[in-house]
Amino acid sequence: MAVLVTGGAGYIGSHMVWELLDAGEEEVVVLDRLSTGFDWAVAPEARLVVGDVGDKDLVARIIREHGIDAIIHFAGSIIVPDSVADPLAYYENNTSKTRSLIEAAVRGGVPNFIFSSTAAVYGGSRLEPVTEDATTMPESPYGMSKLMSEWMLRDAAAAHGLRYSALRYFNVAGADSKGRTGQASPRATHLIKVASEVVLGKRPSLEVFGTDYPTPDGTCLRDYVHVSDLVTAHRLALQRLRAGASNLVANCGYGHGYSVLEVIEAVRRVSGRDFPVTMGPRRPGDAASVIANADLARGELGWAPRRDDLDLIVRDALEWERILATKNSARG
Repeated sequence: MAVLVTGGAGYIGSHMVWELLDAGEEEVVVLDRLSTGFDWAVAPEARLVVGDVGDKDLVARIIREHGIDAIIHFAGSIIVPDSVADPLAYYENNTSKTRSLIEAAVRGGVPNFIFSSTAAVYGGSRLEPVTEDATTMPESPYGMSKLMSEWMLRDAAAAHGLRYSALRYFNVAGADSKGRTGQASPRATHLIKVASEVVLGKRPSLEVFGTDYPTPDGTCLRDYVHVSDLVTAHRLALQRLRAGASNLVANCGYGHGYSVLEVIEAVRRVSGRDFPVTMGPRRPGDAASVIANADLARGELGWAPRRDDLDLIVRDALEWERILATKNSARG
């Protein structure tokens, strides 16, 4: 058996590859076009194929040559404001190419498919933790592109017997505690990543987008989940599917949120440094509050997060930024 990880040279995907290998997975194949990922982020024990998930012939060959029994699909575009500015690009990269990948999986007889979805499918401004049966009302083309992909998986499963899990994760942050990989994109918009870059002088300041939301301090509330806990949930989802379990759509989050201002204070506290912060207008597509009810993932997957600590998440992110600076310096 072999696992294909699409987008496995990116932030979450590269952590997934390490998680699988650490758990004893015999063969892991990464498919990534390296548009935002990096070949050095892929664990050396994995096989990297540079290419596009929309290339059905390439995917079919990988499935056939490696005996793929599971696909874990991370490849896609993820920046919400960009999706508002260029929605067709997001529907092409996230939805159309996912359709091609699902078709390749069905034609190639791959029985298990795990989809990296998002809390952006919910939209709204709920202050209470959201459950999987909540109304899905995406406020951005990014969220809609992911929801459409979930629908395609549901329908393909009903028609062709594909088993799948779609994990809707919330705000992913932090980095591998062993320093092997982390968020490396130069255009990253994740709050903790950006704040860490400001602390280390990689950016001049941090901008807060919107201070008039209907939240306690006026800034957005988010459920920050450590990337290592998140990929563990994906591994458990794979284990569950291989055991013949039914299809599942589940949230991955900690069940409580922090505001933008609270996160900024945590970065100041952990780093021991102050840094400049400016207040700006809202960004298109941002919801006021997105917090998970992850009881289903805990119950169905046996998921027991071990890193539910904002200071720990920030500490790992800061340490990765220091490692990344050394890597970039060494590469000249």
